[in-house]
Amino acid sequence: MAVFGLAGLLRIRRLKEERAAHEMVRARSRASELANERHQLLEQLDDHAHEARDVRGIHALSAARASTSGMLADLEALSLTQRRLVAEAEDAHREARRDVRAVEKLEEKHGEQERDAEIRGEQTILDELAARARSRLQREAPE
Repeated sequence: MAVFGLAGLLRIRRLKEERAAHEMVRARSRASELANERHQLLEQLDDHAHEARDVRGIHALSAARASTSGMLADLEALSLTQRRLVAEAEDAHREARRDVRAVEKLEEKHGEQERDAEIRGEQTILDELAARARSRLQREAPE
């Protein structure tokens, strides 16, 4: 049976797909972390909703809200960028998977051709054995 000539390419493409899958998981994980951070910041905004009792309290509350709002805006920008990175990672993974599948189909076809050739070879041997047996029987048969 012949070795599949594109086995090396298939290994390389599978490694590329694994790397793309890893990058996709990592990008999704980072997006999840950013979503959790956003949720925590929104909870902090709610936690500071108590009323201040004096001017210093009002200033502190205002500063805290301004700081949290700024962090929330920065986090929103990071989240938007991360969503784009997730989409790019998913596209890269899909493309790598498609490339692997293309070579896998060639490998499957190669395997089928090899099996067909093996069966044809076996059939040829069987046909030759049958022809020899018939010839021997014809020679040995009394007339």
